[in-house]
Amino acid sequence: MSDDRQHPIESPFEARSTAADVAKTANLTGKTVIVTGGYSGIGLETSRALVNAGARVIVTIRSEDKAKAALAGLKVETVKLDLMEPDSIKTGSDAIRDLTPDGIDILINNAGVMATPLRRNSKGWESQFATNHLGHFALFAYLSDLLLKRPNARVVALSSLAHRISDVNLDDWNWRDADYEKWPAYGRSKSANALFALELNRRCEDHGLKAYSVHPGGIMTELQRDLPEAEMRALGWFDEDGALNPVFKTVEEGASTTLWAATSPLLEDRGGVYCEDCNIAAPNPPEGAFYGVHPHIRNAQTAEKLWALSEEITGLKPL
Repeated sequence: MSDDRQHPIESPFEARSTAADVAKTANLTGKTVIVTGGYSGIGLETSRALVNAGARVIVTIRSEDKAKAALAGLKVETVKLDLMEPDSIKTGSDAIRDLTPDGIDILINNAGVMATPLRRNSKGWESQFATNHLGHFALFAYLSDLLLKRPNARVVALSSLAHRISDVNLDDWNWRDADYEKWPAYGRSKSANALFALELNRRCEDHGLKAYSVHPGGIMTELQRDLPEAEMRALGWFDEDGALNPVFKTVEEGASTTLWAATSPLLEDRGGVYCEDCNIAAPNPPEGAFYGVHPHIRNAQTAEKLWALSEEITGLKPL
């Protein structure tokens, strides 16, 4: 795949567009959409916009009580699934398969964790890589045939500007050889999300399935639950008076690029790209820029190697 796709285009939307704005232009009647973690933060806004666009929405959840309260009044279905735990992914995927025998049109890999203390799942896998990347890789592996059943299906992987922190580390993905650092670990997992979409698209585009990665923007949600206030202030997210940095988006704005990547006809011949602000991100941003796509997540060789490693770790071959 030539990387000439990774350049901004003329889009009717921009950084402050909302998911509702995008949903007004999309007719998803008859479409089935899976949203991981679609009951809090931008995931909830994503689910709401999809329902308003006419989609049948199935939300994966970890907390039944929390999901029930958040999704009250919203016509969605839920499936219990913890992306950190392989057994839960298998059980949840089986439940999704039972609900979608005719296929899935859109899979949105929205759920994730950020900058967490060192935690490991039941397999001993570091939690950020396990949840953000390996969990979604396994979910796709279990559901890939259902996506290939539907014409013009799409997978949207939520990456982050944090991909600029670190490329993936294929030799020490599990933090066994180096002391754990939460931000590089997060950066690795977000680079992995973008590389996953790149390789998935390479493998599936000729079969009608396309994939995109998305930076939703900075949004203050429960994703920051492991970060102390002092650290967020030191990062410039809040000023001394507690006012939020104006570069941050609302949750409604933060869900817009996901909706755009999932539905825009402008992306039909641009599978595999990394998107932000309801557009394709610009390549090679200047040092320190809060926008753009860094070259390491456009590296096809790395993407292919990450896919092979993910198959080895999970024991699953999606395609």
